[in-house]
Amino acid sequence: MIQVLLIEDEEPIRRVLSRILSEENENYQVTEAVDGKEGLKILGSKQFDLVLCDIKMPKMDGIEVLQKSNEKNMHVPFIMLTGHGNVETAVEAMKLGAYDFISKPPDLNRLLTSVRNALENKSLRTENIKLKSRVAQKYVIIGESPQIHSVREMISKVAPTDARVLITGENGTGKELVAHQLHEQSDRSKENFIEVNCAAIPSELIESELFGHVKGAFTSAVKDRSGKFEAAHNGTLFLDEIADMSLAAQAKVLRALQEKKIQRVGNEKDISVNVRVIAATNKNLKVEIEEGRFREDLYHRLAVILIHVPALQERLTDIPLLINHFTTLLTNEQGLEPKEFSEEALAKLHDYPWTGNVRELRNVIERLMILGENPISYQNINQFAPK
Repeated sequence: MIQVLLIEDEEPIRRVLSRILSEENENYQVTEAVDGKEGLKILGSKQFDLVLCDIKMPKMDGIEVLQKSNEKNMHVPFIMLTGHGNVETAVEAMKLGAYDFISKPPDLNRLLTSVRNALENKSLRTENIKLKSRVAQKYVIIGESPQIHSVREMISKVAPTDARVLITGENGTGKELVAHQLHEQSDRSKENFIEVNCAAIPSELIESELFGHVKGAFTSAVKDRSGKFEAAHNGTLFLDEIADMSLAAQAKVLRALQEKKIQRVGNEKDISVNVRVIAATNKNLKVEIEEGRFREDLYHRLAVILIHVPALQERLTDIPLLINHFTTLLTNEQGLEPKEFSEEALAKLHDYPWTGNVRELRNVIERLMILGENPISYQNINQFAPK
């Protein structure tokens, strides 16, 4: 049932609106309140999907009801009902977050349309909150070891700034998690986070991917196309595996960082960009510089702040927490049966070398949850975990 709270001190209007809503949709269950004070009390007693609230009422007006609802983070859409002389007050209500306001006596078609739209909007916002929660869970940094505490502390200090960050660490350690956290904890968090895996893009295409191109710039350029720098404008651009970028592309990235301008391939027109660049690599860039594969001037531009992500072998005490995290994540994401691990199985997993780091551990946990018994045994580890 869709729960609707109707707060209205005029009994004839309350009765008519209640009847209209009930007749419009049999799934609407309408609860009535005769004034703002009673309405706020009812609103705090159960979960509602929508509130229709008069503005001018005794004891407590609709604006105060809306304000107190916001203060208590009730996250329920309000449609305000107002007399013809209260338009300014209605505008104030909209600034406080009301979904809509409707003059009394209400136009019934407009009222019902607003009700349907408000409920649809609430559904979308709820789904968006769930999606963001799932994304946040996916990119959380798990662990209580001193090494992970150090990484989290560095993120909290650096994230609110616009400083460029170079993240180092072996494959599979979770460098992309650090990049996501830097973005989510920054003032740019509401803007785009754009990720580019430099190792996955052929060298002849990397410049087009990063900076875009104009029609005719090369054989397959059949139309103008923006690149990742433009997509990340006002947000964050994460250049993963930066050491695998061609020297030509490195020169253009250096210019973009220095001048905050880019040029699409095949065009000399400058495009201004406001982008925070975060880079990551599993290679030793100082060695790459010595051997002529990476520009030293670009290194110094990127490595304003260095964050090193430790290998799993350096933080073995985090393995039980990681196992618990991955089992919960896989249960929620894939609907797998929740399973426990025997103490012998946990001890066995603790003793593995984990050359693939946290990524390898996650893959092993997924395999064990699909193929293993419940609880997962020492024998299951021997069967399904790496030898």
